[in-house]
Amino acid sequence: MRSSREPLDTRRNILGAAQRIMSGKGFSAVGLNEILSTAEVPKGSFYHYFESKDALGEALLTDYFDDYLTDMDRTLNMPGQSAAQRLMNYWLQWVRTQQSFECQGKCLAVKLGAEVSDLSESMRQALKTGTAEIVGRLAVTIEAGVADGSLAIEGRADETAQNLYQLWLGASVMAKIVRDAQPFEAALQMTRRTLHLPAG
Repeated sequence: MRSSREPLDTRRNILGAAQRIMSGKGFSAVGLNEILSTAEVPKGSFYHYFESKDALGEALLTDYFDDYLTDMDRTLNMPGQSAAQRLMNYWLQWVRTQQSFECQGKCLAVKLGAEVSDLSESMRQALKTGTAEIVGRLAVTIEAGVADGSLAIEGRADETAQNLYQLWLGASVMAKIVRDAQPFEAALQMTRRTLHLPAG
């Protein structure tokens, strides 16, 4: 029974180690030896699971977005709340996750987005697909907010969702630069204005 689980466990160990390390150091600065040493996997076994470091990066991002979207769905589908409340809970959760400056693997899209998009087409596509899924979920919830009367927008829901997501990505980058929560506070204020919600 153990042997049937071993390949999956080994692959998961490699991906888990890569996510923890790369969320702190980035993609280019991390070598396979460091990842495999942390995962306690022999170097010779790596290519049984991944064709290259880029393939590892693509799988890492795909798994990251799968987990992220599962958490996002849980937040945005919380029963007993208006769509506006669910959206604001999502943004507040974003702040809690990013504000510690010690993301522990939770800020991979922010950490790797600009770096790997110029290095690897397959990783860029994984980022594009994952972020499009996020924006799509935001758009659906914004539309629900317009329908239930808990928020209002100017223009289309998909455009609003795209603009807000880009706002928050920028706030996350700026928060890393200034080491301060002010960019998130500004993003929250702009989000409330965009959705015509009372100031927090």
